[in-house]
Amino acid sequence: MNPLPDAEKLCVQLAAELKPAVKPSTAMIGLYTGGVWLAERLHAALGIAEPLGTMDIAFYRDDYHQQGLARDPKRTQIPFAVGGRDLLLVDDVLYTGRTVRAAMNELFDYGRPASISLVVLADRGGRELPICAQYFGCTIEVAKGMRLRLLRDDRGKLKLALQHAE
Repeated sequence: MNPLPDAEKLCVQLAAELKPAVKPSTAMIGLYTGGVWLAERLHAALGIAEPLGTMDIAFYRDDYHQQGLARDPKRTQIPFAVGGRDLLLVDDVLYTGRTVRAAMNELFDYGRPASISLVVLADRGGRELPICAQYFGCTIEVAKGMRLRLLRDDRGKLKLALQHAE
């Protein structure tokens, strides 16, 4: 398999691509965990006025009854009114689409945004739902039985990695 793309370079490219789309009504929400790391970078690079929102969609997943609660659940924190906003919903890797569906379900509990654009670092294909990213750093083919993850080291450097699926 080819080496994985440089996550740091993909962040810079995504910020440049997103810059023209940012308006005064734009706000950003990152999905735990990797999506929050990416959103922190993009939010700072884009100078979005509204504070960054963070979301843990664990309770909204359609497989919650199978997966149970994660060991370290986070709290969703959206420090702005969702209604009428143009939202950038940020996740690290887009795969089946189920995480994004869950995030949209939760978002509508907070209000009705004007629009939602999905931003992901990597699209690995394998969709089970009709969901696509409007902005993505790269597309990567990932072998069955493998998982593409975004990792962050102690210095905050981001890196894509392949791991065996559990």
